[in-house]
Amino acid sequence: MPAKGKHRLSTSRRIARVAAVASAGGAAVALPLMGATGAQAATSGGTADVQTYTVKAGDTLSKIAKAQHVEGGWKKLYEDNKDTVGPDADRIEIGAKLTIGGASEASAKGTADATQTSAKSATTASGDYVAPVDGAQGHGYGNSGSMWSSGSHTGADFSVPTGTAVKAITDGTVVSAGDGGAYGNQVVIEHADGHFSQYAHLSSIAVAQGDKVTAGQEIGKSGATGNVTGPHLHFEVRTTADYGSDIDPIAYLSEHGVSA
Repeated sequence: MPAKGKHRLSTSRRIARVAAVASAGGAAVALPLMGATGAQAATSGGTADVQTYTVKAGDTLSKIAKAQHVEGGWKKLYEDNKDTVGPDADRIEIGAKLTIGGASEASAKGTADATQTSAKSATTASGDYVAPVDGAQGHGYGNSGSMWSSGSHTGADFSVPTGTAVKAITDGTVVSAGDGGAYGNQVVIEHADGHFSQYAHLSSIAVAQGDKVTAGQEIGKSGATGNVTGPHLHFEVRTTADYGSDIDPIAYLSEHGVSA
């Protein structure tokens, strides 16, 4: 825990030649002029437990799910074959091949693509850095004066009104969130490179100790709590979680491509 610091400041698919539409167990099935294709279940070229079923006249998703012992019933069967069936679960095309026991090839591909995209996004996000707040910089790091208990400013101030969103500068873990003495309401976050960022004088806090945060995530609102002369965000970057281990926060952000 950081020490308390001192600071002032698809469409429906149909067969081309259709003689009639018959109701079969509640679902409408398109009937071709020629005899209907017979039922056929065969092991798919993929996983041994996955089979394909060829829709025949009189079939409904409910009937197929029951006959093929599909866990989750017709809803699961429809979910796995939505790309094949189309938007109307009550109208299935004779001759259509449904996947039994696993997601359809299109669905599986979509899931794989989504997973890949998600992983890529996570990798990209881990290297992102942003400014802690959208606002002009006030007192800079290292400014000297009697208003600071240490004799010089240990962070950088941003002149923003109370209620402005304060954001985590990059991914990390919250090590402190609460009363920081002269700093008022504060949040301290540990980052992967071993540095810590501190956000002080907040009017409200949106995270708790132990929370994982990502770059740009709102962690609170700026304010004027603690020892201040007006609303602003006091921002520090430290080599430890404790007061007194500060480094130039603006230079740190600049090293990571952020102009603040």
